[in-house]
Amino acid sequence: MSFDPISTITSKTLVLPAENIDTDQIIPARFLTVTDREGLGKLAFNDWRYEKDGSETAHFLNTDKAKACQILIAGHNFGCGSSREHAPWALHDYGFRAVISSEIADIFHANSLKNGFLPIVIEKSAHQWLLDHPDEEVKIDLEKQEVVLPKNGGTYSFTIDQFSKHCLLNGMDEMDYLADQSDEISTYEANNEH
Repeated sequence: MSFDPISTITSKTLVLPAENIDTDQIIPARFLTVTDREGLGKLAFNDWRYEKDGSETAHFLNTDKAKACQILIAGHNFGCGSSREHAPWALHDYGFRAVISSEIADIFHANSLKNGFLPIVIEKSAHQWLLDHPDEEVKIDLEKQEVVLPKNGGTYSFTIDQFSKHCLLNGMDEMDYLADQSDEISTYEANNEH
């Protein structure tokens, strides 16, 4: 499945400062019965956003202002807990394109990169500044692997493996990448028949 390519993202930030936000908080396990990612945004952080009867809470994630933010600033150790691709699916469908934290759980990090969602680990001082300054405009430049914080004048680098970077820049997942190599694969097979 292809995704919208990511080159740069410029957006106001939405800050969720809590540490150890796990995948069950991002999308509760009871919603993992679907295989279609469409519409999962309404289930993102479901237990924070809705009462048991389904009515909306006063949580700021329910505001139009929050839903306009493409960059989530999360507390330390974001995405911990069980592995589920539904977590980045839900965040992406909600409207986020990237999450920035001082630590992101490995499995969530890998699932995000495979599903068109950019997880960024940034140095602690810059992360703390972002936590302390909600609603600031931030620019992410994937090609340069930089996060630019205009208000504090800082530019901070982040790491990403080159394969994931290529896929995100071109809006493709692993299957799209393989399909894109079909001519080269056919040529290789033709040249290596025994």
